[in-house]
Amino acid sequence: MPRLVSVGNVIVDIVMRIDAVPEPGGDTIAEGSEITAGGGLNTMVAARRDGMEVVFAGQYGTGPFADVVRAALAAEDVDVVQPGLPDVDSGYCVALVDATTERTFVTSVGAEGRLTAADLDRVAVRDDDVVFVSGYGLAHPSNADAIVAWLGRLPEPTTVVLDPSPLVDTLRPDVLAAVLRRADVVSTNGREARLMSATSPDLADAAVRIAERSRGAAVVRDGAAGCWVAGPGRRTELVEGFRVAAVDTNGAGDAHDGVLAAALSRGDDLVTAARRANAAAAIAVTRRGPATAPTTAEIDALLQGAGGPLSG
Repeated sequence: MPRLVSVGNVIVDIVMRIDAVPEPGGDTIAEGSEITAGGGLNTMVAARRDGMEVVFAGQYGTGPFADVVRAALAAEDVDVVQPGLPDVDSGYCVALVDATTERTFVTSVGAEGRLTAADLDRVAVRDDDVVFVSGYGLAHPSNADAIVAWLGRLPEPTTVVLDPSPLVDTLRPDVLAAVLRRADVVSTNGREARLMSATSPDLADAAVRIAERSRGAAVVRDGAAGCWVAGPGRRTELVEGFRVAAVDTNGAGDAHDGVLAAALSRGDDLVTAARRANAAAAIAVTRRGPATAPTTAEIDALLQGAGGPLSG
């Protein structure tokens, strides 16, 4: 059975819901808050809830934040490869979600930024696995070097999905180029796609440019409109989204990534997988919290009930 093998970072999210981000030097009172495992966990949860076996190959630590990480991985029945680092805690992220559902992040790095080549030697990847790489992991020098070398040793048939993350413009160019060359699918949001394509504000064109830098295809998320899909031998097309009342967009991209990977692992073509991922993201934004990916049954119900996709 195909598995999602993730080398992303799992950290703790300290989520605070506010009316608006205060000006520099200002202050505001949160309307609500929560502490939960997040980061790379959200993608794994999405794939797991859509029926995919999941392996976590990233690093984590020991301490109060690591306890939250370990408990969350166990609760979602994720196979954990690494034993964890004994001398450092896992990191955390303060996520500010404003009244428009936009998110602003500040992250403190912990054990997840210390992945090594020796750690990845513990990971046995199969031909039919889907390997998920995040730009958050590539932002750390140790992780970046280890992941690039490891990707070069993967079985040729193994599918690699790259989400370059909001940190895409801070990644080492040589690292990003190397991972793109091995990526079968590059999944980005609109901002990231524009940063990667540089000269093109048009997302359809940006998807083409990103696909050309990969060994496969690009999926560019365009909020409620859906996502643009570009790949070899395929015209660029918009896979439309679903009209919902969004309350929290935190984790929507992760839900999209995880369900996209699960659908691809079952043999869906990229457009069909993208539509399923759009449905998962649409459900996720109707719920508060980062790990709000829906189950297979919930996704199926939306797809069947909609009859066709709805932009808006």
